[in-house]
Amino acid sequence: MQAMVLERPGTPLTLRDLPDPEPGRQQVLVQVHACAVCRTDLHVADGELPDPVLPIIPGHEIVGRVAAVGPDVDRFRPGDRVGIPWLGWTCGECHYCHGGHENLCPDARFTGYQLNGGYAERVVADQRFCFALPDAYDDVAAAPLLCAGLIGYRALMMAGEGHRLGIYGFGAAAHIVAQVAVHQGRHVHAFTRAGDRATQHFARGLGAMWAGGSDEAPPEPLDAALIFAPVGELVPLALRALVPGGRVVCAGIHMSDIPSFPYADLWMERSICSVANLTRADADAFLALAPLVPVRTTTRTYALADANQALDDLRSGRLSGAAVLVPGRA
Repeated sequence: MQAMVLERPGTPLTLRDLPDPEPGRQQVLVQVHACAVCRTDLHVADGELPDPVLPIIPGHEIVGRVAAVGPDVDRFRPGDRVGIPWLGWTCGECHYCHGGHENLCPDARFTGYQLNGGYAERVVADQRFCFALPDAYDDVAAAPLLCAGLIGYRALMMAGEGHRLGIYGFGAAAHIVAQVAVHQGRHVHAFTRAGDRATQHFARGLGAMWAGGSDEAPPEPLDAALIFAPVGELVPLALRALVPGGRVVCAGIHMSDIPSFPYADLWMERSICSVANLTRADADAFLALAPLVPVRTTTRTYALADANQALDDLRSGRLSGAAVLVPGRA
């Protein structure tokens, strides 16, 4: 098979011819039809996340068909369409796993980080961490649901039931979660890079009642703010936009340092929290909800060999929605 491989962080991915992987006892072998490009992939490639297994095939928003199964697989059969997300394995034995917080398992392994991912023609995955996908989505449209959608949904749930929601950084995750929030009847305020009129127009088209630069004040105070941009300087700005009791949810796996700010900005029971990974329960809930909204993903497709261009377009802010790699596309 062909795969895009990260040999060393900070260097471009390399197209390699590799042996087909073979499924283990609990694993499925999946023919990859689409794999969305996540900002986490960018953090791995740029060396901003510690201790990846190297060399590694990135990619954790994978859609494909089961080509073969291991001897103990009982959830899927060859020909089934499945999605493979970031969370690829947990121990199942620690108090986090037993307490419904498998996303915090200290021994968890993650697709495209410690386990080879979907920037490839084929991939193996643990059947227990694969999901059937809604029929309403084709392969390309479904791919961003598997991280941008799941992390956005978890962040929204952690924000509570506040009516007035701010979203900082309007990329792949934001463009999905905004649709869910509007469906729930919330007022969505989209914050973009200063002067980014195209993204602001994109956000309003998805139902945002206001869109402006991250340096601007929203037209009404916010009950909660979701930060998807990996920019620590946004945290104090978001705090100052909150009502008493409001919450800032930092939804990225990596963020630059948060600068100091006056305690008065946090006073009155405002809070800051982070989102770590996802659970299988998140996936079950969101994949059932998405077609009811209905969530529509905006995508730009790339050939597998053009993964470096897709990462650079994401890095440079040239995307609206999500980039998706399509193996076999010329």
